[in-house]
Amino acid sequence: MMPRRLEIALKPDLFDAAGEGVRKKALDYFGIVLDPVRTVNILTIDAALTDDQFERIRTGIFTNPVTQVSSYAPLPVPFDWIILTSYRPGVTDAPGNAAAEAVEALLKIRLKKGEAIYTSRRYCLSGDGLRQRDMDKIAGELLANDIIERWSARSKKDGDEIIREPETGWAVPKVILKRAPAVRTVPADSDDSLMRVSRERNLALNPNDIPVIRAYFSDEKVRAARAEAGLSDPTDIELEYISQARSDHCNHNTFRGFFRYSEKNGSFCETIDNLFKTCVERPTLELKAKKPWVASVLWDNAGAGRFDDGHYYVITGETHNSPSNMEAYGGAITGIVGVYRDPMGTGKGSRLIMGAYGYCVGPADYDGDLRPRLHPRRLLDGVIEGVRDGGNKSGVPTPFGQVVFDPGYMGKCLVFVTAVGIMPSLIKGEPSEKKTTSPGDFVIMCGGRVGKDGIHGVTASSETFSDNTPAGHVQIGDPYTQKKMHDFLLEARDEGLVSFITDNGGGGLSSSVGESALFSNGCEIDLEKVPLKYEGLDQWEIWVSESQERMTVAVAPDHLERFMALSQKHAVESSVIGVYTDSGKLRIKYNGQTCACVDLDFLSSGFPQWEFDAEWISPRDRGMVEPVLSEPKNYRNLLTDMLSGPNICSREWIARQYDHEVQGASVLKPLTGKDRDIPGDAAVIRPIPDSSKGIAFSQALLPFYSEIDAYHMTACVMDEALRRLLAVGGDPDHVGGVDNFCWPDIAFDPVKNPDGTFKAAQLVRSCRALADMCRAFEIPLLSGKDSMYVDGHLKGRYGETRKVSALCTLQFSGISVLDDVTRCVSMDFKMPGDVIYAVGTVRNELGASEYYQRLGHTGLNVPQVRPEAFIPLYRAVSLAIQRGLAASVHGIYRGGFGVHLALSAMGGNLGADVDLSRLTRDMDAAFERNDVLLFSESPGRFILTADKKNAADLEEIFQGLPFAAAGSVKEKPEISVTGLGGDVIMSAPVAELKAAWKRPFGKLI
Repeated sequence: MMPRRLEIALKPDLFDAAGEGVRKKALDYFGIVLDPVRTVNILTIDAALTDDQFERIRTGIFTNPVTQVSSYAPLPVPFDWIILTSYRPGVTDAPGNAAAEAVEALLKIRLKKGEAIYTSRRYCLSGDGLRQRDMDKIAGELLANDIIERWSARSKKDGDEIIREPETGWAVPKVILKRAPAVRTVPADSDDSLMRVSRERNLALNPNDIPVIRAYFSDEKVRAARAEAGLSDPTDIELEYISQARSDHCNHNTFRGFFRYSEKNGSFCETIDNLFKTCVERPTLELKAKKPWVASVLWDNAGAGRFDDGHYYVITGETHNSPSNMEAYGGAITGIVGVYRDPMGTGKGSRLIMGAYGYCVGPADYDGDLRPRLHPRRLLDGVIEGVRDGGNKSGVPTPFGQVVFDPGYMGKCLVFVTAVGIMPSLIKGEPSEKKTTSPGDFVIMCGGRVGKDGIHGVTASSETFSDNTPAGHVQIGDPYTQKKMHDFLLEARDEGLVSFITDNGGGGLSSSVGESALFSNGCEIDLEKVPLKYEGLDQWEIWVSESQERMTVAVAPDHLERFMALSQKHAVESSVIGVYTDSGKLRIKYNGQTCACVDLDFLSSGFPQWEFDAEWISPRDRGMVEPVLSEPKNYRNLLTDMLSGPNICSREWIARQYDHEVQGASVLKPLTGKDRDIPGDAAVIRPIPDSSKGIAFSQALLPFYSEIDAYHMTACVMDEALRRLLAVGGDPDHVGGVDNFCWPDIAFDPVKNPDGTFKAAQLVRSCRALADMCRAFEIPLLSGKDSMYVDGHLKGRYGETRKVSALCTLQFSGISVLDDVTRCVSMDFKMPGDVIYAVGTVRNELGASEYYQRLGHTGLNVPQVRPEAFIPLYRAVSLAIQRGLAASVHGIYRGGFGVHLALSAMGGNLGADVDLSRLTRDMDAAFERNDVLLFSESPGRFILTADKKNAADLEEIFQGLPFAAAGSVKEKPEISVTGLGGDVIMSAPVAELKAAWKRPFGKLI
């Protein structure tokens, strides 16, 4: 059977958006000038169909007669050069899989084993003076990633050969593994031999764990039990299971470690036994006892809070850093669809209602000595597109996100992804947040099939990024398959068929089955029953593969028939792969032969706690000082330049790629204001259509402050996330948090990591702040994640390798419930004549600020959070919003009062007159300066506008609090600022400021 190739293209007179994207990026990235680019989508159909069937699918499925042309012969598209891209064998081809499903539905057939449809794309390029190296650059650095794709670039003279590519064979990327699966034993005769195996297999085992593993497999009782099962030395699948379960990614060994903390001057020393227990678990459990709305925390895939009497919301956040550095699009789409599965696997399962993102990357215009695998600009484009496709194609809105640029993220970018779901509080009369496995329940794997993709993802995430990082841990998400599974599992949940559910994320079946078996105290798995993408996988590969779109479900025997019927109804593949037991052991068989037998309690006892020395060096001892600066003379140019800075400027080009209207629940959207182009403080959605209650969601990232002190960085991040919620009307008594830590390696090594003890101290201080702020603001941590080792080793200009560590980073997400979404307030100025109130106290806190960075300094005076002073102010802001007295509310964040005054004015297309002398301030007379008042990033502050008629009521609410009428909104779109001396120090048209704010990324979309 010869595969047939169907070519599909837009009609020649229609605009080719994909081609235009290539043309523009070739110019922006490389300075290569191209004529308009045309694209041809190709389906290679490797199936035994009749000529009539081939024609039916061409016209009935794959061709829109209004906009497209198609042919099984090469389409005559003009070109000077052709670039052809296709997936490598074994990489998930989601469009190809969907095409095959559509063919089966139209023709009412089932494709035979080995039959499939594969997608590829042909780019037809023309232009003056194009050379082979130009095409290689466009193909290899823009259109394809060698890890997951193959490409070819040739000129017109040999282009005909490319058009006939199916005949050469490589366009049909079948996986052919010519070997029989086998289980291998690994002699555990010495620590050195096991450590060597760990390195060779990329297990990332900690050296201190090796003796414990050896002792277990040498124990006489264990060996006797293993002999009965036909086993002796540990098998490869057992070592893979242990390494997955003990990885820092899964077991959080760093956060559960033992820290010896000291300060350089010797004034303070202490030990901290388990940062997670002391700084996350303990304050959260304290607050859970005080907050009846907290439903479920600390044990499931996500946390749950009460939305109303009949529903819980579910929230979690993850990172997907290592895979995104290898393959930006694949890493990001896998990250977002992966975090979606966490709410799906929380309790008995929740319906997805929103997602969010946070990206930390190197400078988009980087032109320095480092040679990262992916240039920051290309990497950013890839992660944007990955999260876009993951959300949009899943039917999940993405109404909030943020981006941070810093050279530290050249070594390893950070990709934060967050998911929120909602579920009934009761299902068939039982609490939805509770679940368990019981002996006799079937172990069922639902969703996608298993392949080599994703192997060693958790171990790769537990190490620094380098040329030796394995490519196998990169996956490509398939939103379509997951969406079908999502809908199927919700229906099964509502019928009471689900006893337990969890996702197959990091570690695959090893993690999901291993952890769920703890509830019943055992399981027995028949590994040959796991459906595979292709034959030839070893047993250990099946067990630890992180192939996407899979869930593990426990179903009682009397529910199995109905569960499988629903699975078939939704065209979701579900397979019974074993049974839960109470044997105390995890047993894995393959065709009747035992290949693993491990006591479940082995992994929870006997392993040594990781230990870290942490030495804090104060900013002054590190030589940090406040810069000596005179006051600027040209505030107009200064503000214009700050607004155009990469960490302040418009992100509209990103936000507009994400669908925030799907599901029809948006209240406050990602872009607000008169022209819908200014970012709001928080997103608000209404997940239950017939209810006026809503959910407010926010995030904050301020890694720059950690250069001075990670304690204050953490406190400021949490304060900002909280203020963002309050600014839109969130309830200060119902705020939950999600902490996502990303930290450089903290293990000291005199050669490889000489500052490890300092970074460990930063982590301790950050965790202290987390606990302090949670208690002070009464924010329980509903979920969270730590992702360590955000370091990279990059080639330099001269072939040397340089270690690049990211800033110590915490993303904090906040969630709150609003009783009435009609009370929501946005940040844009509303009416001329409204009074502008400066809420909160400004201090001389410019350390690591946007202003100092603009002038090339870091400084010393990092912003500090003062909860006792802030809480009464926050309650007053909340009361003013609930009583309908505020026309607009906007927090003062990165860039200070000047930047956020401009953003509120830009949002309303209105002007403002303000007098800095009216701002409430707390500083020495020496710092009574206009630049400090305009650009200090002191937390705890808002800009609030209101009708004059509400002034008396507002003054009553804010009596005794820092609340000052600083000016007024005016019709003329111009900002005028009067300084401390009584003179106008700046007058700038709002249009000019907005143009500067939008200029850096132009019309990118």
